[in-house]
Amino acid sequence: MDTLFRKDAFNYHSKGRPGKIEVVPTKPYSTQRDLSLAYTPGVADPCLAIKDNRDDVYKYTAKGNLVAVISNGTAVLGLGDIGPEAGKPVMEGKGLLFKVFADIDVFDIEVNEKDIDKFVDTVVAIAPTFGGINLEDIKAPECFAIEDKIKAAVDIPVMHDDQHGTAIITSAGLLNALEINGKKIDKIKIVVNGAGASAVSCTKLYMKLGVKPENITMVDSKGVIHKDRTDLNEIKKQFATSKPVHTLEEAVKGADMFLGLSVAGALKKEWLKEMADNPIVFALANPVPEILPEEAFSVRDDIIMATGRSDYPNQINNVLGFPFIFRGALDAKATTINDEMKLAASMALAELAKLPVPEEVNIAFQTQNLKFGKDYIIPKPTDPRLIVHVAPAVARAAMESGVARNPIKNWDKYSEELNKRLGISNPLIRQIKSSVKRDPKRVVFAEAENYKMLKAAEIVMNEKLAEPVLLGSHDTIKELIEINDLELEGVEIIDPKSKKEKQRRQKFAELYWKKRQRKGVTMTSAQDAMLHRNYFSPMLVESGHADAMISGLTRNYPDTLRPAIEIIGKKEGANIVSGMYIINTKEGSFFLSDCTVNKNPTVEEMVEITLQTSFAVEQFKIKPRIAFVSYSNFGSNDGAIPQKQREAVSILHRDYPDLIVDGEMQVNVALDEEILSESFPFSKLAGGKANTLIFPYLTAGNIAYKLLQTMSKFEVIGPVINGLCKSVHVLQIGSSVPEIVNMVLIAVMDAQCAEKRAKNNGCK
Repeated sequence: MDTLFRKDAFNYHSKGRPGKIEVVPTKPYSTQRDLSLAYTPGVADPCLAIKDNRDDVYKYTAKGNLVAVISNGTAVLGLGDIGPEAGKPVMEGKGLLFKVFADIDVFDIEVNEKDIDKFVDTVVAIAPTFGGINLEDIKAPECFAIEDKIKAAVDIPVMHDDQHGTAIITSAGLLNALEINGKKIDKIKIVVNGAGASAVSCTKLYMKLGVKPENITMVDSKGVIHKDRTDLNEIKKQFATSKPVHTLEEAVKGADMFLGLSVAGALKKEWLKEMADNPIVFALANPVPEILPEEAFSVRDDIIMATGRSDYPNQINNVLGFPFIFRGALDAKATTINDEMKLAASMALAELAKLPVPEEVNIAFQTQNLKFGKDYIIPKPTDPRLIVHVAPAVARAAMESGVARNPIKNWDKYSEELNKRLGISNPLIRQIKSSVKRDPKRVVFAEAENYKMLKAAEIVMNEKLAEPVLLGSHDTIKELIEINDLELEGVEIIDPKSKKEKQRRQKFAELYWKKRQRKGVTMTSAQDAMLHRNYFSPMLVESGHADAMISGLTRNYPDTLRPAIEIIGKKEGANIVSGMYIINTKEGSFFLSDCTVNKNPTVEEMVEITLQTSFAVEQFKIKPRIAFVSYSNFGSNDGAIPQKQREAVSILHRDYPDLIVDGEMQVNVALDEEILSESFPFSKLAGGKANTLIFPYLTAGNIAYKLLQTMSKFEVIGPVINGLCKSVHVLQIGSSVPEIVNMVLIAVMDAQCAEKRAKNNGCK
């Protein structure tokens, strides 16, 4: 693990609010009445209802979407028995994955108890709080008894993920590997190297799939688990063989599959030659597998191989399973997670791997076109379809096996609900990243003498989202890179004030003077301007040295935007530029314009702002539904502002009849589908809510987005500049590193669009 990653890991866990998860209220709490409803006396009626009908706890509390991640810290990752406190970062991380991938809330609970019965009693005693229990990082063989006893004592889903997660994922991989090599599951011979929780669970699930017990050989640190051994516990005795083999080397001869859940280097490449034709090798020791893929393929090329690592094909990653298994189990209100549900998850994963892969997955893994085959037998963790394939399969299996208390009747509606849950992981950003990675562009970081700008540059460079060009003092930038141990080797640094740039500075001054000589710019003032980053930077874009630029972290917005307008100019046919903000919420993305440029636009300018905004929204593959917002609803109040908006809307209705736009209307009306349909059925927006808001003047728009940004947890991206010929974007003063990265994504996407536009129409 490199030094930078370790440093970032410490910072990730400690900066700001320590840890990775928090509790957030889901109901209003701003008034005395809200608080009375939330606590006393308002809680009394729900409490009594639950007393009379225990199942009402799912109706009136968060139990149905709450999972406990519980551990005693006795087998934490590859770190061993490090104790409950030291294991807490892992449990919090598990909670984060539950939330991000399946919108499941988590309380992580670390129990300082190694005695099996006392640990079980503790978990059973707190079980009424939860809709499900995820046992984690508990050592074998105690984990087997612990899971069995808890499952017997409670009526909610319980799963020890270390056992069953790997079993479910590898089962999916095994099914697909067998389909590729044409072998029958009841005929294959399997060697399992390792006898811990995962190995035992994998073996049991393989037998459920059809593998014959006599065809399985399990190996632990002392050799083959053989019937002539006297040191076997009750768990291992289940898998003892009488075959005349005692070592791993002997066991793999003629085997069709090797499953490694042991230690690095356990499988020697010369032993691979003795395996059957077209062998399956799942080498899952982390971070170094039992045999590296390059070693395996150096001796034979007919292997279907998987590891636990993301830098090789076919990663066996438990995140493919547990979030979606619990999602389906919770939604069906299952009383347990049984073998039928586990097998259903495996089957769903296997089937998903055979479907065409979304482009965003291809791009994330830097491949042209993933297709079902030897290098793609299981889905990737970033596949957005996982939740709608695995969770319904698990829920259906719960129903068919008789353990569901809440049978799902409308599967299409359920799939829609699952897709909506993905809003927490920001599909818009995923989509933008997918577009950006297809064709990364050169982006000038105009304020590179700043740690946040350099950190953002490091991120976009390492993730291949853009090629940074750093503008500023060479010595200052190099010093910052060194002090902060940033990985920016080979990045271009340009110092506009250096002697090295004298010739280019003079060339840029002449270009600027020619553009602005009739606008009061002299050659001397042009030469002076080129010493300033906000003039030199857009000149790099205008001259083609770069494709886009970002600036504004430490300068006022007008001081950054004005030079760009003067140098780069507007799009062909554009009379103005405008500013748009993107507000990402769980319900989707909303677009606010004009919030940054035009103080009091005319009717004609509002029409142009709307068209620019509509075009920008469409670039995100979202159909704009546009509302002109005001203090009036369709003439309910008089005034110059509502009248101006009515005139603009009238022009848009006349000249652009296919555009979904209407107004003037109040914001609450624009964002409430029910009010629109009931009170204003004549509106073009009736039947759905607006996703794009056009503000009547700068004050309103500016206040609105800053209020949302400051008072909410929404992610705000912007300002996105619309109307310029080339890609220039201005940061808010004091933007965070993630905000800068997001603006780089917007800048690259805009540069891609500008490149296409330049080929067709040119720029004004």
